[in-house]
Amino acid sequence: MRIVLVGPPGAGKGTQAAFLAKKLSIPHISTGDLFRANISQGTELGKRAKSYMDAGNLVPDEVTIGMAKDRMERQDAANGFLLDGFPRNVGQAEALDGILKEWGVGLDAVLDLEVPEDEVVKRIAGRRICRNDSSHVFHVTYSKPKQEGVCDVCGGELYQRDDDKEETVRKRLEVYHTETEPIIDFYRAQDLVRTIPALGKVNEVTERALAALEG
Repeated sequence: MRIVLVGPPGAGKGTQAAFLAKKLSIPHISTGDLFRANISQGTELGKRAKSYMDAGNLVPDEVTIGMAKDRMERQDAANGFLLDGFPRNVGQAEALDGILKEWGVGLDAVLDLEVPEDEVVKRIAGRRICRNDSSHVFHVTYSKPKQEGVCDVCGGELYQRDDDKEETVRKRLEVYHTETEPIIDFYRAQDLVRTIPALGKVNEVTERALAALEG
């Protein structure tokens, strides 16, 4: 299967992508991983991306598209893939359609993870990270530490990242509504969109997504 996963920040795309890719035995291709891999390996695309990022500029679509195309051409993606974070605008979606058409294949589905905006803000703004180890993550509502402001694992100080502050989250949502959300209508015109309510337990959301794919 060839699937695109979309949804606002805080919808749980990364978590769902990992579970779904494992269940479907296809690679999970995330934009973040693509950038990190290309930059760390010093590929031509990675060097180009880094030059834009170091200058504080947005990486052009053509670079992102190039990275995604290279990854989709690998042998492990021959029978399908799950794209997470790409395409992020209509231009990238059109480019993806063009690439797949060249290969004589198409997308099977676009899974749209639907979460109310206030819930997105609550999820992200409530996160607290350990200063000693960023893999230790807590939440002021959903997974409170035993002692406020202290990591249960190592006793480090818990803090809120600047990216997680409510004002920043709302700006990120504005960017999502402006840039990424239009791809849902683009794919709806192709009858590819399956809307998944993303509230509830992780496994419940995964089951909804799998049921939508089977349907």
